[in-house]
Amino acid sequence: MASWYDRLVGDEGSDYHRHVILPAALRLLDPQPGEQLLDLCCGQGVLVRALLAANPKLVVGVDASPKLIAAAKARGGADQRVRFVVRDARRLGDLAAAQFDAAACVMAVHDLEAIDELFAQMSRALRPGGRAVVILLHPCFRIPRQSDWGWDETKKTRYRRIDRYASPLSIPIATHPGRDPQQHTLFYHRPLADYINALGRAGLAIIACEELLTHRRAEPGSHSRAENRAAQEFPLFVALKAIKGASS
Repeated sequence: MASWYDRLVGDEGSDYHRHVILPAALRLLDPQPGEQLLDLCCGQGVLVRALLAANPKLVVGVDASPKLIAAAKARGGADQRVRFVVRDARRLGDLAAAQFDAAACVMAVHDLEAIDELFAQMSRALRPGGRAVVILLHPCFRIPRQSDWGWDETKKTRYRRIDRYASPLSIPIATHPGRDPQQHTLFYHRPLADYINALGRAGLAIIACEELLTHRRAEPGSHSRAENRAAQEFPLFVALKAIKGASS
C-alpha cells in the first residue's frame, strides 16, 4: 500500500493532516531551534518536513517500509538536517540511545500489534525530560466496522453508534477498496486505557491530552445542522503528550 499512501498524503498531507493532525502534532511537540527530533513510523515524511520550520539540528524519520522511506527521501531527503532510516520502530538499535529531545508517532500505533515495544523504544530514544507525542484515531468513537453514524428521526439528532469498545480487536482494512479484496492491512483496536498504561510502563508520563475534532462541515441540507453539531461533539482523533522521567 506504500504507493497509494504516498499519493494520499502527498507533500503536505491529506486535508486531515493539514487542518487537524499536523497542527496538533506541532503544537504538542513544541519543537525548538537546535533540537534533535524523532518521527517513528514516519511514512513518506510529512511530519518530518513540517518540523523543519522550527530549525532543528536534526530530524530522523524511521519507517519499516523501504518504499515509503524512498518516497520520503525523494520528497525531502536532500536537507542536511534530515535523516531517513528503514527500520522497525520497535527495534531502533543505535537510535535508542537517549539522544532526542522530542519524538512523535502520528497515525500509526493502531497499525502495530505490539505497542509496548514501540513505547519502550520511544522512551529509550529520548533524553530525560524529553517529550513524546502520540496521535491516533480516537479509540472510543472511531472503530472500523464497529462504529458508525446514525439518525434519530424522533429527536432529529445525529448520533454515534458504538457496537464494541472494551475488547481488543484486529480488523482487516482493504488497502485498495473495490480493486483487490485480498489486499488488506490490520487495524488494531484497543481501549484508551491500554495506550495510557503502555506509555506509563515505558516511563512516559502523560501531561496533556487533546481530543481532535474534524474540520469538515456538512453540505447544506435538512440534516446539516445536526450533523455539524455532532461533528463538534465526537472527536475524530486523540493526541497524547508525555514526558520521559529522569529514571526511565
